[in-house]
Amino acid sequence: MDLNADLGEGFGHWTLTDDDALLDCVTSANVACGFHAGDASVMRRVCDTAAARGVRIGAQVAYRDLAGFGRRSMDVPPAELTAEVAYQIGALRVFAEAAGSAVSYVKPHGALYNRAVWDDDQAAAVVEGVRLAGGGLAVLGLPGSRLLAHAGAAGLTAVTEAFADRAYTPEGTLVPRGEPGAVVHDADEVVRRSVGMAVDGGVLGADGSRIPVAARSLCVHGDTPGAAALARRVRAALEAAGVTVRAFA
Repeated sequence: MDLNADLGEGFGHWTLTDDDALLDCVTSANVACGFHAGDASVMRRVCDTAAARGVRIGAQVAYRDLAGFGRRSMDVPPAELTAEVAYQIGALRVFAEAAGSAVSYVKPHGALYNRAVWDDDQAAAVVEGVRLAGGGLAVLGLPGSRLLAHAGAAGLTAVTEAFADRAYTPEGTLVPRGEPGAVVHDADEVVRRSVGMAVDGGVLGADGSRIPVAARSLCVHGDTPGAAALARRVRAALEAAGVTVRAFA
């Protein structure tokens, strides 16, 4: 099982994620590329540290929404979204390669991630942006999403993902952040859910039903309070349960 986290979510003097601590325990880093968070200095620093620690680097692409942290849904024309996705990948690639590494995969962030679950046009535009950027990058997304369907159809590696700290609907999608209980804050529960998804392939949904989860990567959100300590606990619990924690890319 891969363990990923959203990193580089600072901007200028403002910081949010504890990048150094998270890079000690995750195997893949979803690096903000400047549209929802991050800037050139932040991207360079995270890529340097990730490369030094052998952590895979992924481009976390988003809607152009710094004020809303990329969590506001937007109706971006497909051609424009394609160009913006490729632009973000290209920006991160400069710093990854300068660090002696590479961008290995792409994961949409926030509203774009959720929109690409069901919106064919937006999902196809993201995949076309990945293709435009070149390199045959893997695409990380929710099982059953239109994003992964388009990625597979385009000949890209589609990687399924689960969330350690997010609640699931009965349909297997994420409970919207604006609804009560959307984020799981109890650390013990997050650890239990993580092991259950990795070992048993399922998790309890918000309504108490069992949701099947077939995932190759597990996400711990970097902006969750205490995220680094939580990620360390999750990794330790996975390894104690006999799960090999390693990057998918």
